[in-house]
Amino acid sequence: MSFVQVEGCRLHWAEIGRGPPLVLLHGLCDSHRTWLKVAPTLARSHRVLMLDLAGHGFSERPNATYALEWHASIVGAWLDKLGLEGVGLVGHSYGGGVALWMMLREHRARIRKLALVATGGLGPDVCIALRLASLPFVVERFGQRFMARGTRLALSSVGGAYDREEIARLSSMNAMAGTARAFARSVRDVIDWRGQHRHVLDGGNQVAPLPPVGLFWGERDPVIPISHATATASLLGGAPLTRFPQCGHFPHREKPMDFVRALEAFLDAPAVRVADTRAAA
Repeated sequence: MSFVQVEGCRLHWAEIGRGPPLVLLHGLCDSHRTWLKVAPTLARSHRVLMLDLAGHGFSERPNATYALEWHASIVGAWLDKLGLEGVGLVGHSYGGGVALWMMLREHRARIRKLALVATGGLGPDVCIALRLASLPFVVERFGQRFMARGTRLALSSVGGAYDREEIARLSSMNAMAGTARAFARSVRDVIDWRGQHRHVLDGGNQVAPLPPVGLFWGERDPVIPISHATATASLLGGAPLTRFPQCGHFPHREKPMDFVRALEAFLDAPAVRVADTRAAA
C-alpha cells in the first residue's frame, strides 16, 4: 500500500505482483478492495496496481470538481508520477468511464489495452438510485451522515457480491468526511434525472486508431444494462464482449475466476487496434 501527492491530491493505491503493469480502476463509492478476489491471480503475470480514485477509499477528498475529465487528469498524472507505460487499463462502472476518457484524450499512447467492465458513459440507461443521487446539492449538503448506512444498504442488495466484512470496511471508508461531496459531484457530472447524459464516445472525441478494447458484462446487471455493451461492441467494429450469465454489476466479484480467465485471454491476445469510430458515431 502506497501514497503519493498528485496535483495537490494525496492518492492511495495497493500493488501486487511483477510484470507488465495492469491498472485497475473501481466504480463510485467503491475502493481498491473491490479487486481483491482477482488481483492475486492476475499478479502471477502482471504488476497489478489498484488505485483508490480521488474522493474514495484511502485517497484524499479535496474540494474539487470531480468531473470525469478531472478524474482522468488525476489518474494520468499518477501514471506519470510512477513512470508507467504500456499499461493494461481496467475500469469498472464509473472507473470505466474514467479509463475511456483517458484513452480518448492525451493518455492514449500509454494504454496497451483497455478492458471495460460494466462501464458507465456508453448509453443513457442507469439505475434509479443514481438518478436520485444526481439531484442538485441534496447528497452533497445533507448526505455525509448517511453515507455509511447507504453503503450498507446498497451493497447488501447486489446479490452477495460483497460479504459482511467487506461491506463494513467500505462503509467505514465512505463515512470519511468529504465522501458525499465527491460522490455527488461525480454523479452530477454524468447523470441527471433522465439518466446518463454524457456518452463518452459521442461527438468528435474519437481519433483513430484506438488501442484494443474489450467489454466484460454481467447479463443481469441492474445498474447499467448489457445492451450498452452490445451497442458499443458494434460501434467499435466488433470489439470482443464477454457476457457473464447469472451475474450482476460486479463480475469481478460475483464470477472472479471466470472474469480472470476472460481478462487474461483478452490481455494475452494479439493486439488488434480498433478502427476509427467517428463515421459509426
